[in-house]
Amino acid sequence: MKNKKNDMQYRFRTRVITNILYSALVTCLIEVFLVTNVGMLAQYAKKSQWNNALMGMIYDSDLAVVLGYVLLGIMVFSITFLLLQERSVAYIGKISDAVRDISEGDLNTTIDVIGDDEFSGMAANLNKMVEEIRRLMDKEREAERTKNELITNVAHDLRTPLTSIIGYLEILSSKSAPLPPEMQKKYIDIAYSKSKRLEKLIEDLFGFTKLNYGKISMQVAEVDIIKLLGQLLEESYPNFSNKGLSYELQSNVSAKIISADGNLLARLFDNLINNAIKYGADGKRVLVKVHASKETVQVSVTNYGYVIPPEELPLIFDKFYRVEQSRSTHTGGTGLGLAIVKNIVDMHGGDITVKSDLNGTVFTVTLKVDFNIERENFGIH
Repeated sequence: MKNKKNDMQYRFRTRVITNILYSALVTCLIEVFLVTNVGMLAQYAKKSQWNNALMGMIYDSDLAVVLGYVLLGIMVFSITFLLLQERSVAYIGKISDAVRDISEGDLNTTIDVIGDDEFSGMAANLNKMVEEIRRLMDKEREAERTKNELITNVAHDLRTPLTSIIGYLEILSSKSAPLPPEMQKKYIDIAYSKSKRLEKLIEDLFGFTKLNYGKISMQVAEVDIIKLLGQLLEESYPNFSNKGLSYELQSNVSAKIISADGNLLARLFDNLINNAIKYGADGKRVLVKVHASKETVQVSVTNYGYVIPPEELPLIFDKFYRVEQSRSTHTGGTGLGLAIVKNIVDMHGGDITVKSDLNGTVFTVTLKVDFNIERENFGIH
């Protein structure tokens, strides 16, 4: 940056000096022409009958002639130099007008970058600054919109199970005729399941907020990803059983150690497995497949239930997005699960893709075996 600034200053000085030399050359040429021709004309007038007071003064008074030549030279030099600098002065005027418009809030102002000097550099930097301001303002507006959307979605999602919990607890605590034990147990079970769903919603909300704003520091260590996936599938057995699903873990290796944050990876694949259970109930099976190589490990989670329309695939990792837009208790949620998955993958410098057709919906995560957070220096989205 410093070298670029020095180069621009050098070019500016060079151009000014060039204009000065050019102006001096023009002045000298005009002066030589005048001295030669006016002097000869005065001598001719003196010797001939064509004579007047001006010719006599020029011929007889050397001091006045010299002074006239000097003043004329200054005037010629000044006019020439100003004409040479006129384009730069006009360009500075445009930049000044643009700065004024920007200061008054017109962020659609742009300046044509002409040439390759300090003024064109100033114009380019000004355009860049305006673009950056626009980007920051758009980001701020998006953040405000997201915040409002977050409040709306969370309020709705938390209110639904909470209302049910309060309703069943009011029935159970009613002083009217006592309920039969089996009915009490049923209501307690419903209140408990609603409470668990409420807990999951809150966990998703806090998890997304921490990930999205970089509040989580990664603890990178060695993780056996095959063992991790096996444990997650076993822990999810009750959910598989409730949905009437079976699961299978396939791998081209019996164990694979990678560098990663084990807790974040557990959350990543837990979300993908739960998503497969939620939307794959019609398919009766969930397949988790691992393909490990020397440098990467690829994990795919496949369900054979709901087919995601092609136009919705690009939106699948957006926060608050849901493939089905109903807020039923059957598949309801915050819409943050896959956004959390995408954030965790990005934190590990990996990649995630999704495809969906009649052969199944497949989420594929690709992670580096040797991950170094300082070397990769990946940001959180």
